[in-house]
Amino acid sequence: MKVALDVSAVPEHLAGAGRYIYEVARRLPTSGVTTTLVSRRNDGARWRAWSPDAAVAPIVPVGRLPRLLFEAVSLGTSEEARAADVWHGPHYTMPRRGKTPTVVTIHDLTFFTNPEWHERSKAVFFRRAISYAASHADVLISVSDFTAKQIDELLPGHAPVVVAPHGVDLNHFAIDDDNDVSLLRAHQLPVDVPYVFFLGTVEPRKGLDVLLRAFDIMSRNDTLIELWIAGQTGWGLKNFGAEIAGHPAASRIRRLGFIGDEMLPVLFRQSRAVAYPSRGEGFGLPVLEALACGASVVTSANTVMADVAGNTAILVNAGDATALAHELSRTIASSDADRATHSQQARARAELFTWDVSMARHLEAYELARRGR
Repeated sequence: MKVALDVSAVPEHLAGAGRYIYEVARRLPTSGVTTTLVSRRNDGARWRAWSPDAAVAPIVPVGRLPRLLFEAVSLGTSEEARAADVWHGPHYTMPRRGKTPTVVTIHDLTFFTNPEWHERSKAVFFRRAISYAASHADVLISVSDFTAKQIDELLPGHAPVVVAPHGVDLNHFAIDDDNDVSLLRAHQLPVDVPYVFFLGTVEPRKGLDVLLRAFDIMSRNDTLIELWIAGQTGWGLKNFGAEIAGHPAASRIRRLGFIGDEMLPVLFRQSRAVAYPSRGEGFGLPVLEALACGASVVTSANTVMADVAGNTAILVNAGDATALAHELSRTIASSDADRATHSQQARARAELFTWDVSMARHLEAYELARRGR
């Protein structure tokens, strides 16, 4: 089977959907699929390094608007699309012209349910793009049962859906902490400070406002605990730096910025608790990565993160800073024996989610599209 995968929307730093596209891109060629990665014109070298067994076609314009226009008008009739058995748009969108059977991944439907969580222009664009894909793609891939249910509710008459949950690299995100101390020191981070860890793009839906309020409550009773925030800056929180500077416990908040792959497992493992108070996601990959490292996770009830974590995470209602502070404090105070037991349970839960399983579901979706549903 020949698959053309559109990787042109992946930013410089991998997070969320970008991480998913990276994993699919590097695993497809080892799944028996003849793979062409369709990238931006200035991005071919990166994808050749990441997926050396795939062909790379750097044909997409660099700017966002030219890229989207090219996708709509020309990409579907390109040589790369015509040569493929299946075209895969892994980030909501698809070409508007062309005859190649098409699969589109839908990550979440918050553009419909909570447009205020997104930049207005993006909410408008992605509502249109998702609606078009739902009715014109041959198959949709949903990254979770949670999102698949919303597709049924919000997009009547949609294409068939194949659910392919994300996986986690169980070798990289692991419990073994033999080298953690040296890595923390190499990155000039303390090795003897208890901290709550957050990983995610800094944007409104991640619940960082709630986390800051919760940390205010916690810090009054715990004079040692710190809050470490990792992730690249998104949108909508222009005053976030000022909020941290004016926080009552500002001296104990570390903003780490984007963290590379080497350090993420260390920061998960060495935390006293991982806080992920997001108001809504399509999957919530940081929760799964934290569980794979045996970390103690506190996240939002009635979300996909609760589904992913099962009974291995503590759940609080999204937006409830008091409950979040209480559960984080309780987690931090747990005994070493309880933490060791939980660590094994968290790891066992994470082992249910592998990229091999996810890729098998992707191959099902491609075959379904190639056969014409």
